[in-house]
Amino acid sequence: MKKQVIAGIDEVGRGPLAGPVIAAAVVILQKHMVPKLSLGAPKLSLGRLRDSKKLSAKKREEYYDIFLKSKDIQWGIGKVFEKTIDKVNIYQATKLAMVRAVRNLSKKVTPEFLYIDGTMEINVPIAQKAVIRGDETIQLCAMASIVAKVTRDRLMANYHKKYPAYGFDRNKGYGTKLHLSMLKKHGPCKIHRKTFKPLKSEI
Repeated sequence: MKKQVIAGIDEVGRGPLAGPVIAAAVVILQKHMVPKLSLGAPKLSLGRLRDSKKLSAKKREEYYDIFLKSKDIQWGIGKVFEKTIDKVNIYQATKLAMVRAVRNLSKKVTPEFLYIDGTMEINVPIAQKAVIRGDETIQLCAMASIVAKVTRDRLMANYHKKYPAYGFDRNKGYGTKLHLSMLKKHGPCKIHRKTFKPLKSEI
């Protein structure tokens, strides 16, 4: 029986005041594939994967390195930056990031079915199912969560070198007390989302 190529999709970065929203689409190839469709995920001998937000940064990096070294694991990344987020809104930007992730994955392997964490449907010609808390119940979505989170955290650490005042290496663009105080002191930098509160209403 031909085994179906299934991808799991998740995103990170909907809530921050700065930086992009990033999505990842992940597949596991060959012997790890599962036939047809099910809410169960392909098995991988890495323990019980969880939503990236429930893992330490060190553990996420360890998983990411394992994924990177495995020829059976492939992924695509989709990024949508602050100017587009401000133009189309974060909901549409998130869907666009997911579409880009699928397109970039398809350059390596074409998925035949998508599990998407959350409630969104995306505009691609591939059968799909949105699953609330999919990153907690579907291993492929959990893997996508880790890949997206590590990718974005590394990017925000690089932004910190260019804009050190805001503490992007620690807060990753989220509205922490330090971040908000630095916004009031310095105003927004180039990567801030100008339509997000408090930037829109107060700064």
